[in-house]
Amino acid sequence: MPVNQLLNKLQKYQSSRNSVIPKSAYLHIPFCRRRCYYCDFPVSVVGNKTGENSGTIQQYIEFLSQEISITPKLGYPLETIFFGGGTPSLLSVEQLKHLLDVLNRQFGIAANAEISMEIDPGTFNYQQIQGYLDAGVNRISMGVQAFQDELLHICGRSHNVSDIYASVEIIRAAGVPNFSIDLISGLPHQTLAQWQASLEIAVAIAPNHISIYDLIIESVTAFGRQYQPGDKPLPTDETAANMYRLAQQVLTSKGYQHYEISNYSQPGYQCRHNRVYWENRPYYAFGMGASSYVDGCRFTRPRKTREYYEWVQQLTQNNGTFECPQISENEVLLETLMLGLRMAEGLSLQTLAEQFGEETIQQIWDCLQDYCKQGWVEILDKNCGLIKLGEIKYNNQFPNAGRIRLSDPEGFLFSNTILATLFSKLGED
Repeated sequence: MPVNQLLNKLQKYQSSRNSVIPKSAYLHIPFCRRRCYYCDFPVSVVGNKTGENSGTIQQYIEFLSQEISITPKLGYPLETIFFGGGTPSLLSVEQLKHLLDVLNRQFGIAANAEISMEIDPGTFNYQQIQGYLDAGVNRISMGVQAFQDELLHICGRSHNVSDIYASVEIIRAAGVPNFSIDLISGLPHQTLAQWQASLEIAVAIAPNHISIYDLIIESVTAFGRQYQPGDKPLPTDETAANMYRLAQQVLTSKGYQHYEISNYSQPGYQCRHNRVYWENRPYYAFGMGASSYVDGCRFTRPRKTREYYEWVQQLTQNNGTFECPQISENEVLLETLMLGLRMAEGLSLQTLAEQFGEETIQQIWDCLQDYCKQGWVEILDKNCGLIKLGEIKYNNQFPNAGRIRLSDPEGFLFSNTILATLFSKLGED
């Protein structure tokens, strides 16, 4: 084989190998002051205790550190780290710093890594935030959820609106370089007027990033025991859809890019860590209930504290190895479609064809033609220009195009319907 062909083959192999090595890590911090009524995450309620005075939290940090330390390093330093929860701001600065030190010793942390941390209003002070920043955190995501005290009370949140404003002032004073807030639509008793007010207040605060989540009623939650989807006082489906449309209108008119179905950012402030999920790239995950994607295997750790501790002890005895079945190529395809179509940019048809074959691309097109006619699916040319509806020939042949995406907001609103069709057809095949 000529040298140039050999080098090209080696470069392709290395590029392929690089793409499956995790460069991101999620750490689950399960502690909360109280459990919100909509929450089905694995959490542990600690009341007013914090990492500085809770043996429960300190014990968890020790097991979490043990899991990290026993996990094999696969090659590259971490480029994104995300402390989720729960309420990670219940950790002391020293505990947070310790976890970052453990990650750095085991995997290395890139100099320009995005290090995100979820926080709740009223759970931190200026010195604490400054300590997190000094330890390496450079992105803060605050769970606001609503700007009406009555809605916060209905949700079972531990903070009020005054706490939100006080926390924003602390974040500003500390000079947090990248600040995000979360809001929830579709709450019990929530009106369209209240939702518009929350959006306008959020815009006035001017965070770098805003996440908008529609309430999902899970059966295991307090809301799930109290309400059924469609029951009053939950907003009707039409009102919930109008809340989504209103968020898109208000936020994009103020310069926020709607880059993912539930996420908006100022230019240059997309969440790098969450893009790893949406692009179906591998990532480490650590902690109770955390789900990782490594070596073609998705694995979720035990959701209860005692079972998680026992699992870490077993992991240690097995030198960091455990059995986990590989996901099939068809599962990878369905996950790629489900996650990639959440993004405003959609999916590259060339990349899909290279990974799954031209026949699969044709099957995708067979599923989506009708939705394209309805305006829910858009086809872009190779220069990312929108192909007009009349220019697409419906002859059972996929158009010569560059990308496929859902329209904003209607395609995003009906994404579950579109994905159900894809899963039904491709799952059968």
